[in-house]
Amino acid sequence: MQKEANATSHKILFINTLAFTVCFAVWMINGVLVTYLATNQVYDWGPIEIGWLLGIPVLTGSIFRLPAGMLTDKFGGKPVFGILLLICAVPMFLLSYANDFISFALCSFGFGLAGASFAIGIAFTSVWYPTKLQGTALGIFGAGNAGAALTTLFAPTLLNTYTANGTNMEGWRMLPKVYAAILVIMAVIFFLFTENKKPASSSKSWIKMLSPLKNIRVWRFGFYYFLVFGCFVAFSQWLVPYFVNVYYMPIVTAGIFAALFSFPSGVIRAFGGWMSDKHGARKVMYWILGLSTLISFILIVPKMDIYSPGKGIMAQRSGTVTRVSATEIDVEGEKYPLQVKPTTFENLDDQVLVFPTKEVWQESVVDEGQKVQKKELLAKGVTRIYFQANVWIFAVLVIILGSIWGIGKAAVYKHIPDYFPEEVGVVGGMVGVLGGLGGFFCPIIFGYLLEGTGLYTSCWMFMFILSFVCLLWMHRSIMKIAKFTNEKIIQTNVEQKNGE
Repeated sequence: MQKEANATSHKILFINTLAFTVCFAVWMINGVLVTYLATNQVYDWGPIEIGWLLGIPVLTGSIFRLPAGMLTDKFGGKPVFGILLLICAVPMFLLSYANDFISFALCSFGFGLAGASFAIGIAFTSVWYPTKLQGTALGIFGAGNAGAALTTLFAPTLLNTYTANGTNMEGWRMLPKVYAAILVIMAVIFFLFTENKKPASSSKSWIKMLSPLKNIRVWRFGFYYFLVFGCFVAFSQWLVPYFVNVYYMPIVTAGIFAALFSFPSGVIRAFGGWMSDKHGARKVMYWILGLSTLISFILIVPKMDIYSPGKGIMAQRSGTVTRVSATEIDVEGEKYPLQVKPTTFENLDDQVLVFPTKEVWQESVVDEGQKVQKKELLAKGVTRIYFQANVWIFAVLVIILGSIWGIGKAAVYKHIPDYFPEEVGVVGGMVGVLGGLGGFFCPIIFGYLLEGTGLYTSCWMFMFILSFVCLLWMHRSIMKIAKFTNEKIIQTNVEQKNGE
């Protein structure tokens, strides 16, 4: 019998979303905390160490999503979610006593379990809603991703407060204690105000529950989620050091900009669920992957100031240089005018420049009294190409990209209850694992790319390739399905015609 939404369903959805928001805020704490400690030289961590510390919590939350989803299908969301909140509070509290990379890594591995809350919430939400509303309900639940924005927005201010604006750096240890207390409070709320419910598949054995993972479609959905969720998680943390290093922003300002990326992406996920219910997840994903490819390509170009040899001046005949000035060179009466270096090129950082700007000038390479031969160089040409990568344009593009990925997250999960209605926890958990692995591997990959290329925009090169591969795989899969469907229709028509 088809389930229908009611007041209890909406209450469960609200508490689920609230708990997921808290968990996501906890999950992303290292993006702010580690950057703050490294920037203020409390610990001597380079890009690679920072990448690992950003990625470790994401790894834990990723690898435990599958077992968390299976446990939810087996026992229901109330006990699993409530216990998870309490377990995560312990390593989060212990983080306040960490003093080196190893202790930070161990605590991060522990509270990273908060990331598994996604698989629990997806499974627990879906059992309370009918298929026709699951896209919207799961999209609303997924808006809990906005917890990342809450951390990037408020955690830097809290750190400044607890450390007395950097005069008492040991004050940072208060932040993990506050987060641990919030987890405990949320666990109490969850146990008091939710009701438990399990899907029909809860009676299956553990082996049978895993059987949908043989379907290649699960892995394809997971690859899409690696991009739209994993990269969202990665950039929720990576954008803080990005803004600090590329645009020389204070960490509080960088946190605000990173929050502007995270918050719309989380909230718009509900809209993505509605769009997937209305227009179909497949059509939505075409737009998502296409736009992700385009915007990532635009963001590849780094901020740069390039000097290159330009058009110079050569002597038309042999002779002696009689005069050299800023505007011309005189060789025995033969005058060679020089292009003067422009003065309007000095304050470009204060302007809003969308496209690269080019200026050329010439500089003398000869002195008065010097003898020159025909076609000898008198003045070298200099070309300067300046690309500002304006912070406001960059921020707008990044916010748009985050919002696009937010819609994509809902579209990916709309497929799951359609194709696997009784295995949402298992399939959703596996897709979540692959997506979460994106959040783990990407900061580490970004760190190695930055170390190897010296370019912060190398992360966008990776995004472009990843987006294009997802788009290509989806298109080829759909074409293959369409071809198979057409062949079946033709075969059926022939059989019916022969039967007549």
